[in-house]
Amino acid sequence: MKQIVWLACEYGRYGYRRITALLHWEGWRVNHKRVERIWREEGLKVPKKQPKRKRLWLNDGSCVRLRSNRRNHVWSYDFVADRTSDGRPIRMLTIVDEFTRECLAIDVAKRLTSEDVLERLSDLFVCKGVPDHIRSDNGSEFTAKSVREWLGRVGVKTLFIEPGSPWENGYIESFNGKLRDELLQREAFDTLLEAKVLIERWRQHYNTIRPHSALGYRPPAPEAWQPRAFASATPQQTHGAGLLEGKILT
Repeated sequence: MKQIVWLACEYGRYGYRRITALLHWEGWRVNHKRVERIWREEGLKVPKKQPKRKRLWLNDGSCVRLRSNRRNHVWSYDFVADRTSDGRPIRMLTIVDEFTRECLAIDVAKRLTSEDVLERLSDLFVCKGVPDHIRSDNGSEFTAKSVREWLGRVGVKTLFIEPGSPWENGYIESFNGKLRDELLQREAFDTLLEAKVLIERWRQHYNTIRPHSALGYRPPAPEAWQPRAFASATPQQTHGAGLLEGKILT
């Protein structure tokens, strides 16, 4: 019971199913129904389920949005805005692989331009490979001639959503919502450097530890940052605490 409460406090926006997945990772033998019962007995808040969204369909029955079916098939990118505690604006460029759900990068700066977008993409193409498509809105940083021409030269097709239709870019919108809900609304950044450090730490946690419901409550890329010797490490080990092995929750 104490471990459930600790995890709920540590990850304040996780529901009981994600807490159950973290407990399994630690070695606890418990099903989600028991965790849910303890969750409610302790008065912990279960986040409300989000309503299902309808797909956009054409008259011929085909789907408007290209669905990714493998790694590096479709990437999405977008911008997120926030402010430091003294009111100074900061901007973030978030990039996600739609198939694996891995967050490939979050660049944080006072301002970001099309040149910054190109620099980040070129680095990712070297490290991760070149995607078939990149999806974005019609912001000037993404539609700039230099960006479109460079993507065309390396063989990447661009997918621009309709203006005022963020649901067409649902994966990155969902990711940005999690970023805002789990970090930006819970942390006050005093400086740009502090924002960079905390946001990158959250990105690593998202990729390697955070259970993702669409992936069977597994993290998107557990191998991306963790050395093989620590592949089975728990969230407590990641934060400096000990491993709890072979426990049965009673």
